Amino acid sequence: MADKKNLLLLFDRPNEPVFMEKGRKTVFDLPEKFLTDRYKIIGKEVQSRFGDSAEKRIPVREISIPDLRLPMELPRQSQFSLCIPAHRRMAGRLVDIFMGMHTIDDLQSVAVYARDRLNPYLFNYALSVALLHRKDTKVMDLPSFVQSFPDKFVDGQVFRQLREESTIVPEGSRMPITIPQDYTASDLEPEHRLWYFREDLGVNLHHWHWHLVYPFEASDRSIVDKDRRGELFYYMHQQMIARYNVERFCNNLARAHPFNNLREYIKEGYFPKMDSLVASRGWPPRFDYTQMSDVRREQDQINLDISDLERWRDRIYEVISQGYAVDESGNHVPLNIDVLGNIIESSILSPNRELYGDIHNMGHVFIAYAHDPNHRHLESFGVMGDLATAMRDPAFYKWHAHIDDIFQDHKTRLQPYTPSQLTYDDIYVEGIQVTTEGGNPNVLQTFWQQSDVDLSRGMDFTPRGNVFARFTHLQHIPFTYTINVRNDGGVKRFGMVRIFLGPKKDEAGLDMLFKDQRLLMIELDKFVVALNPGENTIRRRSTESSLTITFDRTFRDLDTDRPATRTDEELEFNFCGCGWPEHMLIPKGLPEGFTCELFVMVSNYDQDRVEQELVGSCSAAASYCGVRDRLYPDRRAMGFPFDRLSGSGADRLKNFLTPNMSIVDVIVRHENRTVTRV
Repeated sequence: MADKKNLLLLFDRPNEPVFMEKGRKTVFDLPEKFLTDRYKIIGKEVQSRFGDSAEKRIPVREISIPDLRLPMELPRQSQFSLCIPAHRRMAGRLVDIFMGMHTIDDLQSVAVYARDRLNPYLFNYALSVALLHRKDTKVMDLPSFVQSFPDKFVDGQVFRQLREESTIVPEGSRMPITIPQDYTASDLEPEHRLWYFREDLGVNLHHWHWHLVYPFEASDRSIVDKDRRGELFYYMHQQMIARYNVERFCNNLARAHPFNNLREYIKEGYFPKMDSLVASRGWPPRFDYTQMSDVRREQDQINLDISDLERWRDRIYEVISQGYAVDESGNHVPLNIDVLGNIIESSILSPNRELYGDIHNMGHVFIAYAHDPNHRHLESFGVMGDLATAMRDPAFYKWHAHIDDIFQDHKTRLQPYTPSQLTYDDIYVEGIQVTTEGGNPNVLQTFWQQSDVDLSRGMDFTPRGNVFARFTHLQHIPFTYTINVRNDGGVKRFGMVRIFLGPKKDEAGLDMLFKDQRLLMIELDKFVVALNPGENTIRRRSTESSLTITFDRTFRDLDTDRPATRTDEELEFNFCGCGWPEHMLIPKGLPEGFTCELFVMVSNYDQDRVEQELVGSCSAAASYCGVRDRLYPDRRAMGFPFDRLSGSGADRLKNFLTPNMSIVDVIVRHENRTVTRV
C-alpha cells in the first residue's frame, strides 16, 4: 500500500519532471507509459540517471487513467485563476477525479500521471483541495503555498540571487537573500505607504488558503457546502477592508474609495515586478488611470460586457430590497447573509447563477484584464486575477469596498439589536487594561521584523538543499488583556468575551460616529470564560487570539514541528494553515501614537453556544476560517454586535454601551526599527 505522505512530494519543484528527486533523495519509479512523450524514448536512461543516488524509491502502480481532457485544456505554461469560470470547471473536474480514487495507491498513480501533463498551479490547487477533504488524507499537513510557488510572493530579481547562492554555495553555508522593501513603487506613490500590508506574505497566504478550504466547485456538494460559508465569505473580506482602512489612517490616508462606478478610471496603477517560474511571462502591470473595458478573451472562454456586471449588481440589489432570491425553479429563497454571500461569490451554492451571475469573481477578472481586455497584446491577467496575489493590488480594496457596500445594504435593513439581545443580566464589565512587558499600560508597540522562509521546494532545476529569502514584515510586542468583570447573579455563569479595536477619530480628525466606526472595528479575539459570583479578573494573551495563526504555522515546514501521528492535533494541523497571520494582529500605528478604542463585551453564552465537540488546536483560528468539519463555534452573527446599525440615541460608541460592555483608549505607537527573528 502506498504511503499517503508520499503524495506531499508531488508539491515539490513543480516544473521538474516527477521522476526527478523529490524531498530528500526520494524518487518515484514510474511505469514507462506514465512518462510524457518527451521522455518515453529515453525513459530508462532518465529514470536511472536521476534515481541512482536515491535513498528511497516509491513504486507507482500502473492503472487505467480517468479522462483528463478537460483539465488538460489549460496549457502548462499559463496562469491559472479561480476567478475564471472555465478554469474553475477544470479544477472542479480534477478535484472530482482525485476525490473519486478509491485507494491511496490509485490516487498516487493518477496524481503522478497528471502532474507532468497539467498546469502546475491547477494541479497544486486540485490536489490540495482533495487532500483537505478526502477521509483518508485529512491527517496530512499541506506545505505552505509560498514554498511551492514563491514567484507569487517574492520580487522577481531575488530568484537570480537565489539560484546563484544555491548553485555556488554548499548547503549549510548559504546566506539568506533579502527581499527589498521598496521594489514595487517609490514614496511618490501614496498607495505605496501600505506596501507592508498589501504585499505581506502572510496576508496573501491567508487569502489563498481561505479559498482552498472553501472551494467553488465540486460534484460532491459537501466539499463546498460548509456551515455558514456565504457569511464567512462576507465577514472575512469585511474584516480585511476594515483592517486596510485602519492601516490607511495609520499612514495619513483616507479610507479606500469603493469602486461603485464600473466605468470610471482606476486611478491607482500597480507594477508587481514579479516573474513567473511556471507561466511563460511575468505578471503584467496596470498603469495609472486605466479604464475597464468589455472583456473578449476567447482562450479563457470569457465574452462579457461591463453592462453584465452592472445588470448582476442591479439584480442583487433587487434581491436585497425584496428580501428573497429566486432559484432556478422560480421558487422564493428567503434572504439572509449566508444566501447573499453565496450569490455574490457565486459558488455552486448560488440559488441561481444564471440570473444573479458571478459579480465578485468577474470583478476580479475585469480589473485583472484592464490592461489587455481583448488579448491584442497576448498578455495574461494581472495580479487581481489570482487569489494568491490579488491583495497586493490597491484595486483589490476598492473592489471589495464596493462588494462590502452591497452586503451593508442588506445589513442596514435589519432591525437594530434590542437591549435584551445586547445585555447580559447581572454581568458588568468594570475595567479593561492592556499591557506589554516593560511598557506603559494601554500602549501597544509595533516595529519591523525580518524573517526567513525556505523557498527550496519551489526552486526548480537548482542544486538541492535549503535556500532562504529574508523578508521584512510588521510585528508587535505581545500584550495581555486584563478584564475585570462582576457577576451579581449569585451563581456561576458563562460568557463569550468579544474584543474589537477601532479608530477613535476619522481621517479628518473628528470623533467617529457609530455608523461609520462600526465598519472599522477589527476583531482581535473571542473566547469563553467562566464567571464566578462576585469579582472576576480575566487575563488573556494576544498570542491566544481566535483569528490568528503563528508565524511557524503560516510558513510551516513539513519536516519540523509535525504533530504526533494519529492524534487529534495531527488531524487538525492541515486546517491550521487557514488563519490571519499573528504578526498582523494590530495596525501599524504612528510614531507619535495612533489613538484607538478597545471594546470588550461579555455576551450571554447561553445565546452564543453551539453544541458540538471541538478537538485539536485549530479551533483557535475559527473567527475567519470556521472549524473543519464542524459548525461555526458562535451562534451570533459574525461581527456581532457591530454588524448592524445602532438604535436611536446611540450615535457614538460610548452611547451604544450596555453594562456588559466597556471601552478604553489605547495608543498604538510605531517604532521605525528593524529586528531579525532569532
